[in-house]
Amino acid sequence: MTRPVGNPRRRPTLRQVASAAGVSPMTVSYAYSQPDRVSAETAAKVRAAAEKLGYPGPNPAARSLRSGRVGSLGVVLGERLSYAFDDPQAARFLAGVSDVCAAEGVGLTLVPITGAPSDAQRVAQAAVDGFVVWTTSDDDPVLDAVAGTGLPAVIHAGPHRPGLPVIGIDDRAAAEAIGRVAFAAARRPLVLGFPLDRGRARQLLTGDEVGEIRFPVTRHRWEGFRAAWPGPGLRLAVCPVNNVAEGEAFARELLGSAEPPDAIAAMSDELALGALSAAAAAGRPVPGDLAVTGWDDSDAAASAGLTTLAQSLRDQGARCARTALGRGIEPSARDEWHVVVRTTTRLDR
Repeated sequence: MTRPVGNPRRRPTLRQVASAAGVSPMTVSYAYSQPDRVSAETAAKVRAAAEKLGYPGPNPAARSLRSGRVGSLGVVLGERLSYAFDDPQAARFLAGVSDVCAAEGVGLTLVPITGAPSDAQRVAQAAVDGFVVWTTSDDDPVLDAVAGTGLPAVIHAGPHRPGLPVIGIDDRAAAEAIGRVAFAAARRPLVLGFPLDRGRARQLLTGDEVGEIRFPVTRHRWEGFRAAWPGPGLRLAVCPVNNVAEGEAFARELLGSAEPPDAIAAMSDELALGALSAAAAAGRPVPGDLAVTGWDDSDAAASAGLTTLAQSLRDQGARCARTALGRGIEPSARDEWHVVVRTTTRLDR
């Protein structure tokens, strides 16, 4: 542009460009929004006039009002904003969402939740064309706020809400399958798991002590692990956050206790990798003394020889985005998963 930065002159208008190029305002509009409707010669005249005047293009807000679309997809995290970058699972999921946004030429708006009453208002005022909701708790008020906007929306992995599709795997069935591998030949099995509710308390519970679980992902995976170990003795170590350091710290504490686990089924690869580090530090051979399984089949899981549950959060993120944007809406759908057996468990297959 020829207009210098900081020039207080008003933004040039589309009509001014049309006058300078000797064409109609509609032709200028087509040159930007539907370039196939104008000739190459006319488009060149419009671009030259726009550059001379310092015209950056049609006003996005005005274009949105005319089209009824903002051009952005909202992702409701149900967490602080940094969670999108700190949690590896959320990052993989968001990568899938962004793949679709890039392909469709729409923006991506992250809508963080703080737990304050203003959350519902933040969702209601978000300038987006639809919502993808990252898995959250049954009692999260933002679910009603999202539904109340009337915009297209999809929930990843639950909870279920009338009229809102849910995309994700069958966590209960998957947990039962990986649990049978994790607990083979075990006597003191343990699940290294996600938070039970939004309080995110760190705690160690026996099966009978586990009360209401408000996060559907945690609840369904715990149900599956219990099905894999129907007898007594299964414990749940609840981690407040999902990262390697937390898994290592909790596992180190458990391995040094009077009744150390001899099998750990973790609800993520990150927690499982932490458990493997704790086992190495404690001199506990894997899988002889301690079997360990993860969840997600990350690159780090493969290099560590970790037996894990393979699913693609990136693919699920892409499917959620396509659904929210109306590109092939699917009803509540189950993605694919399978158990990947490596060297950290006692079963060969």
